[in-house]
Amino acid sequence: MVNAEPFRSPPAPLAGEGGRGRAAEPPGLPRPLGLLAELTHRCPLGCPYCSNPLALEGRDAELDSATWARVFREAAALGVLQVHLSGGEPAARHDLIEIARAAREAGLYVNLVTSGIGLTGERIRALAEAGVDHVQLSIQDSEADSADRIAGYRGAFRRKTALAAEIVRLGLPLTVNAVVHRANIDRIAAMVELAAALGAGRVEIAHVQYYGWALRNRAALMPTREQVERAAATVAALRARYRRQIVIDSVVPDYHARFPKPCLGGWGRRSLNVTPAGRVLPCHAAEVIPGLEFWSVRDHPLAEIWEHSPAFRAFRGTAWMQEPCARCPRREQDFGGCRCQAFLLTGDAAATDPVCHLSPRHHEIAALAAAQADRPYRYRRMPASAGA
Repeated sequence: MVNAEPFRSPPAPLAGEGGRGRAAEPPGLPRPLGLLAELTHRCPLGCPYCSNPLALEGRDAELDSATWARVFREAAALGVLQVHLSGGEPAARHDLIEIARAAREAGLYVNLVTSGIGLTGERIRALAEAGVDHVQLSIQDSEADSADRIAGYRGAFRRKTALAAEIVRLGLPLTVNAVVHRANIDRIAAMVELAAALGAGRVEIAHVQYYGWALRNRAALMPTREQVERAAATVAALRARYRRQIVIDSVVPDYHARFPKPCLGGWGRRSLNVTPAGRVLPCHAAEVIPGLEFWSVRDHPLAEIWEHSPAFRAFRGTAWMQEPCARCPRREQDFGGCRCQAFLLTGDAAATDPVCHLSPRHHEIAALAAAQADRPYRYRRMPASAGA
């Protein structure tokens, strides 16, 4: 998230919060709706489920604010409606206010995805004035001690809740992103209660996705099937209880699902991601797939990358599919599932996502989901030499 959490498919703008103009979509090629702008990999938290790559990019590699401003203008011309300013922790950028202002001036709906660490009341007010439309704030648990232990940062919970109060006081819409795994899944009700008490209009129950650091910690993070089933029943009850107060977004975690989720609406169809150094990816984890060629905004306009870069063309559409995806009636619904997960679990990025019960490798998922282990987390830390 990408803030030290997994980042989910960019949501549609909330009612009345749409983008500020969109280019016409030429026939045959979809236009992106969302841009995930990873401003930095620097982050004070050490979350063991961080979906950023294991090899983090340092400060010296980061795009400057002028380049980000150009990227935002090109994104708006391409048809993007909203930009998600993320990381790492975007507040680690001293020029975050300038970057947010550039996104607003480009006509984009601006969502700040943050851990809250590094944002003071004064700074969040300045960001609101610069054009931030919405804030997505992560929490690690409903209990302070557990939340701080998971984040690897003492005092994080207290700072997050204080910032949430300031966000709401300023009138900014707030989404609470509750990242769920074995250590906290049984407290989903308490996390939703906390989000409602903080004044959030939306809470996202974001089950950990096993890429990056989360893959390293999979056995320590994986919930049991019984926990997942209890959580599903809890979410259903919470939606009924809070239906007039807060929107609750949640999906079944991948390893316990029957069908896979489409990769951000389909590879290269509705979303793109720009890394801190400027490489443009179809999704935030795409660099785990070997052999893909990723173009950079330093060398190519964003529209050229979207339309012609080898990485975006690799799995766009359905022509690349193998069986059973090739003739499956759901092939344009879930697009074969996640390409990164398919590669990480089978070694073949064109394989059916093993999460799908039709995959010949689906039986392996049950074994992986059952492989829990009580072991210490391997926390995500950026080397001091990288400019953390």
